[in-house]
Amino acid sequence: MKTNRAIIRQAITKGETSLGIEFGSTRIKAVLIDNSFETIASGSYEWENRLENGFWTYNLVDIITGLQTAYSEMKQEVERIYGITIRTIGTIGFSAMMHGYMAFDQTGELLTPFRTWRNATTGAAAKKLTDLFQFNIPERWSIAHLYQAILNEEKHLTRIDFITTLAGYIHWLLTGKKVIGIGDASGMFPIDESTLSYHESMIKQFDELIAQRGYSWRLKDILPEVCISGQQAGTLTEVGAKILDKSQNLQSGIPLCPPEGDAGTGMVATNSVRKRTGNISVGTSVFAMMVLEKELSRVYPEIDLVTTPNGSPVAMVHANNCSSDLNAWLGLFREFSEAIGQKIETNKLFEVMLNKALEADSDCGGLLSYGYFSGENITGLTKGRPLFVRTPESNFNLANFIRTHLFSAFGALKIGMDILTKNESVAIDGILAHGGLFKTPVVGQKIVAAAMNAPVSVMATAGEGGAWGMAILASYMMNKDQKESLEDFLDKNVFKEVDRLEIYPDEIDVKGYEAFIERYLKGLMIEQAAAEALKV
Repeated sequence: MKTNRAIIRQAITKGETSLGIEFGSTRIKAVLIDNSFETIASGSYEWENRLENGFWTYNLVDIITGLQTAYSEMKQEVERIYGITIRTIGTIGFSAMMHGYMAFDQTGELLTPFRTWRNATTGAAAKKLTDLFQFNIPERWSIAHLYQAILNEEKHLTRIDFITTLAGYIHWLLTGKKVIGIGDASGMFPIDESTLSYHESMIKQFDELIAQRGYSWRLKDILPEVCISGQQAGTLTEVGAKILDKSQNLQSGIPLCPPEGDAGTGMVATNSVRKRTGNISVGTSVFAMMVLEKELSRVYPEIDLVTTPNGSPVAMVHANNCSSDLNAWLGLFREFSEAIGQKIETNKLFEVMLNKALEADSDCGGLLSYGYFSGENITGLTKGRPLFVRTPESNFNLANFIRTHLFSAFGALKIGMDILTKNESVAIDGILAHGGLFKTPVVGQKIVAAAMNAPVSVMATAGEGGAWGMAILASYMMNKDQKESLEDFLDKNVFKEVDRLEIYPDEIDVKGYEAFIERYLKGLMIEQAAAEALKV
């Protein structure tokens, strides 16, 4: 039941609220919630990464502008609806795209433009470190970016004082604390489950590996300190308050929880932090995670080993590409609609087009696509070349075209998930999904259920995504009982009465997807040829 207006006004006035701000790949979103975990107000800022000098990046101006705009929109919504100016907030938390590389010197100067998770430029470093640690180090991890810079003998390395993620940077900027949540940390460097910190033996191996390079720093000294969910990780400084709120109404001293990655907030937003639970997060990239009961039998380059925000081990399959190509095609259909004088609202466009996929042949009628806007680690491609292929015999119609691009959006992900389910016998009781794709009912769930051959649920909170999940983590720090675990807090408080829609896999859809993925694997040589032929 929605909290009434008077109680919400009182909560805002007293600061009995929690704020989560997440930096996604295409949108920065701020969500303010009350102690009943209902969204009071939200704000957002649309942005896109840029390919500059061979690296996918976002510049610092956009980062700060986006932060301020998302907060300002949320603040203005509160003023418009409730007639109150926000002066304090109970707790705040920041989250962002995981991995990547932000390196700073002693003065706080960014030494090289932010290198995002999307860069597939660290292959040599990732392979060397995986072999050294006997632990999979994906190309997007921060340690791979650092070591690749070392292999490239980049000039900035001698000046490094601190490296962190985007969430870690925002937290440091606003609190002065060089800390990071354990989930986000697990995408920088391997975590030891027994110590809930960086793996000491691997830290030592890395320092020995680069000892002859003569750098003044050691790895542990330049990494952020690891924090666990529920811990306080600093307070908003006076400078931080002025950066966040340009109107300068917000007071300093507000406690902040550990900054987290988008994987961790996705787990929280879908109540997927217990063992045997899983979730899938869909956007520009896509990742699926299963909280493990036991260690995997061997190292798989397709599988990341990360953690929940409270430190439990998680197998994560991450594909660099998901919705970008589908969105581009829908944008083309929008252009056609407008060209004939029929403007269409975005949600309606997605609803009409995506639902066509339900009318398609189960195997997409022999069509094939690769929505690779960037390199794809799972399939070994270093450059992105979106590609659509058909034969004269293919059943080429709109329904099959849309279904093909939906299947393709999860193609690389399915390859990794098949390793977990078929090679490692990881049981999936059910998967909870979130992301914009699931705002259109049923379609996305049916496609993912076919890919994973497991039930897929969407909760009523799915549209809120990671920013809401981050606000929940902030609320957990403030409102948990003394020894209450994150899992129990979510089960007993946040999701106790939340509605969910669960869809089971259809046998015909599952067989159709298997046929598609067989074609997808065989056709990879065509995608590789396109990447080579279209080099720039």
